[in-house]
Amino acid sequence: MIKDRKPILDACCGSRMFWFDKDNPFVEFMDIRDEEVCLSDGQLVKVHPNTIGDFTDMSFQDNSFKLVVFDPPHLTRAGDNSNIKKKYGKLDKDWKIKLRMGFRECFRVLEPYGVLIFKWAETQIKLKEVLALTDEKPLFGNKRGHTFWVVFMKIPKK
Repeated sequence: MIKDRKPILDACCGSRMFWFDKDNPFVEFMDIRDEEVCLSDGQLVKVHPNTIGDFTDMSFQDNSFKLVVFDPPHLTRAGDNSNIKKKYGKLDKDWKIKLRMGFRECFRVLEPYGVLIFKWAETQIKLKEVLALTDEKPLFGNKRGHTFWVVFMKIPKK
């Protein structure tokens, strides 16, 4: 068990869909939501983070994590009662400001030479538009369908 702090942060964990171990003791699961919602097909989506918080203003100290996963909502258009909004969340009209602040916060809580994994689905907003919201440059990435996984490292400024 980890005594002081967990080395990994999932800043928008949602229902922890892509995690193999959804209760990994090394991960601080954070989300703005804490709820259980039933989809129209009867599926129950459980969002129960360890920390309730907004990725634009995290309560963690600077340089707190070795690895940060940033998988914010990808949609600006989704019905308020839609399954997709219930499952993944939705960005507001000020999404550019929110994502810029989110990147800034993720890099703030990431320790020097730490790794940021950014996940983005290009269904409504192009990845290029989103990456323009941070001055940090990605190292590499992968695309499957409409979903990108992009890897950054926090290289200290000279």
